[in-house]
Parts: sequence; C-alpha cells; structure tokens
Amino acid sequence: MTMSNSRKNAPVSSITTARSEKDYKRTENRAQRRRSRQVLAESDELSDLPHGRQYGNPWCGPKDGKLRFDPKAFPEAMRK
Repeated sequence: MTMSNSRKNAPVSSITTARSEKDYKRTENRAQRRRSRQVLAESDELSDLPHGRQYGNPWCGPKDGKLRFDPKAFPEAMRK
C-alpha cells in the first residue's frame, strides 16, 4: 500500500517568504497579557485595558495576509 500525497483544500497561500507567524504572535500576546495584568492591578476600570490591535497588529507582522491562486496554473502550490 502506498501513501497518498497530502493536498490543500483551498488554493490560498501567504504573500511573504516568512514561514510562520508563531513567534511574532506569541511575543505580542504575551506583551498584551502582561500590560493587561498591570492595568488591572492599578485600577479596576475595564475601559483602561489596551486595545486588541495595539499588540499583535497583523500589518506589523512578518506576513502580509493571504492570496488566492489558480490551482491549475500552480499545481505544486497545492501540496502541503
């Protein structure tokens, strides 16, 4: 029995050469949680919490989003 090739379900790929955003997201979320704990320790006002996009802004990350492509023109891009 042979193993089948793993294929993507949707013809979508990232726009950049960065392999992953995992480290960026991890550091930004850690900074946001730390700042949130500091604000809550100083006061109980929820309105003082940092905005969600202040940390982990997707436009400042290593990837710039995703792009759809034609799977017939680029069949090698459909491999995982």
